[in-house]
Amino acid sequence: MIKLSSDSMKFKLNDYIIEYEVIRKDNKNLYFRIDENCKLVITAPRFITDDEIRNLITKNSGAILKMYEDALQRKERNGLFWYLGNGYEVTFDNRITEIKFEDNKITCHDEDALNKFYNDECLRVFNEEIEICKNCFSELPDFDLKIRKMRTRWGVCNTKTKTITLNSELLKKDISLIDYVIIHEMTHFFEGNHGKHFWELVSMAIPDYKERRKKLRY
Repeated sequence: MIKLSSDSMKFKLNDYIIEYEVIRKDNKNLYFRIDENCKLVITAPRFITDDEIRNLITKNSGAILKMYEDALQRKERNGLFWYLGNGYEVTFDNRITEIKFEDNKITCHDEDALNKFYNDECLRVFNEEIEICKNCFSELPDFDLKIRKMRTRWGVCNTKTKTITLNSELLKKDISLIDYVIIHEMTHFFEGNHGKHFWELVSMAIPDYKERRKKLRY
């Protein structure tokens, strides 16, 4: 579902917040493209109105979503390995057996070793942050952690099975954002929906949760 904002050059499409820019030229037709910064660039005729542009964004939301997700994948494939909010250039060296970080570079044996490191770090980091976040609650039930890659959610809390599932893509984000997702899912053990009381509980642990939510969308 798409939600347009009339007072800013952004709109929500599924779980993404997409920034857009309109360039007006002496064209007869309107064109969409996603630039290298994952911004939607709209080249439009000079006579077309802002309302018409927003309507065309909504009408073409499916195609725009596909273009945007393709651009995100291209950005991930630009050679950077994202880990806890930082991007690293990747170098493979079959002579080494351990992962090495140096400035903005990471060196490892091969891609399999890099993937294993990533999966192991998901388990380590998420469990460590869960133990820290538990201190924000009293009478928190025991629960199991599951980790898997999810397309549209950062986390899921199943109160019936006492399970919290975290998106493995979270490891690419800053620790503060990982903690927000964990607190968010833990709060569901006390409040099932996202009503006023739910956000009051979240804000007791994370007063700036709104800012963290925004950062997760980029």
